[in-house]
Amino acid sequence: MHGAKFVGYYPGAIGEVTGLHATYYAQHWCFDLSFEAQVGRELAEFLERADPARDLFLAARGEDGMAGCVALDSGFEEGARLRWFIVNPVWHGQGLGRKLLSRSLDFARQAGHRKVFLWTFAGLDAARRLYEQAGFTLAEEHVVDQWGNHITEQKFELYL
Repeated sequence: MHGAKFVGYYPGAIGEVTGLHATYYAQHWCFDLSFEAQVGRELAEFLERADPARDLFLAARGEDGMAGCVALDSGFEEGARLRWFIVNPVWHGQGLGRKLLSRSLDFARQAGHRKVFLWTFAGLDAARRLYEQAGFTLAEEHVVDQWGNHITEQKFELYL
């Protein structure tokens, strides 16, 4: 993780986070334009309404740009939603994902959230290991056709 700095929002963050997601998931999962559009739209909406006392946007930046990011969105009745969690592949295996997840959960506890949940899909095994090591459990699973692909969507929950 040498060289990564943790920061909040900065100009260009929406484009960098959206681009990282779009590129990774198109290359590895054949996701289409609808995925990129959804990420960009929902991230922009989140950042415009975010309350710094309840919501978190955390980016990790290296010398070459975006290394990873995570957000915690309090805009849900059932709890805070972990969103836009991704690590640039050049940073894989260096503990950055674990650090981003840990910082977001520390924030959730400090903000008084009682539950954190996230949506993901089957096949992201390294991410699932991180979630389960942090105490998340699989709460729901179903097959969907979205983003130009056929996936098994999964919901994980953590009670704090």
